[in-house]
Amino acid sequence: MTITLKRMQPGDDLDFSEIAPDVFDEPIHPDRLEAYLAEPGHLMILAFDDERVVGQCAAVIHRHPDKVTELYVDEVGTASTHLRQGIATTMVEAMFTWARELGCREAWLGTELDNLEANGLYRKLGGKRENMAYYEFEL
Repeated sequence: MTITLKRMQPGDDLDFSEIAPDVFDEPIHPDRLEAYLAEPGHLMILAFDDERVVGQCAAVIHRHPDKVTELYVDEVGTASTHLRQGIATTMVEAMFTWARELGCREAWLGTELDNLEANGLYRKLGGKRENMAYYEFEL
């Protein structure tokens, strides 16, 4: 098995019938993917096993008037058939590299406290856990 990564760019189109289960939370809508990739500062890396998507990492660049440019890692997903093979680690590291190339100096993300796999991954990558509250709003 050879896993390859691809930095998605505006105009990239994929046959999303070739997505392994559990990579994304919900089905992909081509128009949403197109809008996401067209938005400046929206980044996505996909992991492929041959032609099949087996991982994804999506992130957004935040620019501030009073802080360094930062990367918010919004989603990391790996197919249930490809867990514990280093794919998520490789994708997040590749995302950090891409973000540095684009001028980011910090990165942050959030995950559920009981998501042991994700917490282990982020600690392994050198992340420092912060205590914070999460609020969600219906718009």
